[in-house]
Amino acid sequence: MPELPEVEVVRAGLAPAVTGARISGVEVVDERSLRRHDRAAGDFEGLLTGRTIEAAVRRGKFLWLPVGDGLALVGHLGMSGQLLLREAGAPADRHLRIRLGIEHPEHGELAVHFVDQRVFGGMAVDRLVPTLDGGPGGDAGLLSAARSDQDAPWRTGIPTQVAHIARDPVDPRFDPARFRHLVAGKSSGIKRVLLDQGVVSGIGNIYADESLWGARIHPEQPASSLSRRKVDELLHAIELVLRKALAEGGTSFDAQYVNVNGQAGYFAHSLEAYGRQGRECRRCGTPIVREQFMNRGSHRCPRCQRLRAPRTAVAAA
Repeated sequence: MPELPEVEVVRAGLAPAVTGARISGVEVVDERSLRRHDRAAGDFEGLLTGRTIEAAVRRGKFLWLPVGDGLALVGHLGMSGQLLLREAGAPADRHLRIRLGIEHPEHGELAVHFVDQRVFGGMAVDRLVPTLDGGPGGDAGLLSAARSDQDAPWRTGIPTQVAHIARDPVDPRFDPARFRHLVAGKSSGIKRVLLDQGVVSGIGNIYADESLWGARIHPEQPASSLSRRKVDELLHAIELVLRKALAEGGTSFDAQYVNVNGQAGYFAHSLEAYGRQGRECRRCGTPIVREQFMNRGSHRCPRCQRLRAPRTAVAAA
């Protein structure tokens, strides 16, 4: 599933082509990709046609395009979703679900294709509501800053479908103190906590494994048993992993994740734990193991990432 780096690469690729563009047409090829759209709020095509896209914004794994009047086109890539930039009139991509025709004042006529093989993702028109902390809803990149629209209403708005999602670790307004507080109150394994989008957004299975390897923490280590120093080490590892993945275009194992031009990311070559079962840990030489975790795999080094007894248990002994 695309995680924060993959969705950010898509957002950054879309932004120059869609910001300031007028939506000239909307074609829904497969109604299943509108399952997140509230039809009572209006017709999907009717709500978008003729509107101007103000920006491309992301929080965690969610991406949205504000279109004025407190509305935004929200996209979630699910397991296999792709947003591809195409020339106007380009042939339909395989598994095309939704096509947007756009007219940009500089780039001319283009098309945005939402392609989704497994149909777990989708698009919707949603209302923007104020963020709880009064800050920007998400990352809109440098393009918006250059356009001098820092006071635009959409900047401090967030779609209702995304309002419950916590800020992600590369968000300038991410609050480490809040993260530490939430972790300290969780008795479940730390990997489950990292996957809880109400605690921290944008981290999925791949980057949780990579971050825990970097911080030398067992995935099942009770979150509340971690010292503040260890939580800070984990936060540092998360940021390093996410920023490196962003620099390398995300992680691609197959053709299901590509950027807006159809190109694959190459962070898979930098993975230390995920998908490396049976291969030597690059830190200590012990073979990486893969264990069952929530209907998926969890990867760790048995030597570097040992399950530690909680501090209270050690004191009692």
